[in-house]
Amino acid sequence: MDAVIEKISEIESSATSIMEAAAQRKKTFFKEMEERTAAFDAQLEKETEKELEELRASMEISMNERLKKQQSDSQKLLETMEKQFKEHHTQYAENLFHTITKE
Repeated sequence: MDAVIEKISEIESSATSIMEAAAQRKKTFFKEMEERTAAFDAQLEKETEKELEELRASMEISMNERLKKQQSDSQKLLETMEKQFKEHHTQYAENLFHTITKE
């Protein structure tokens, strides 16, 4: 009988040791997963920030190119209008004069 009780005590002691070891492994695993998650989050944030910066730079280049084209187009239009005015300003003045004097 004492042998059975002693064996049960040994089994209980072994079970307790196994449970404590499992709890310790669980804590270690949990800590490792937290560290991995934090490292993953940091890396993801770094990559996202890099991609956003590249996108901002690309958009700024594109916007500057469009602005230069608009400025160039506006300058060409202004030059065309000035040329047309220089070539036809007398005719414009005569037309305006006739329109005013008709009434």
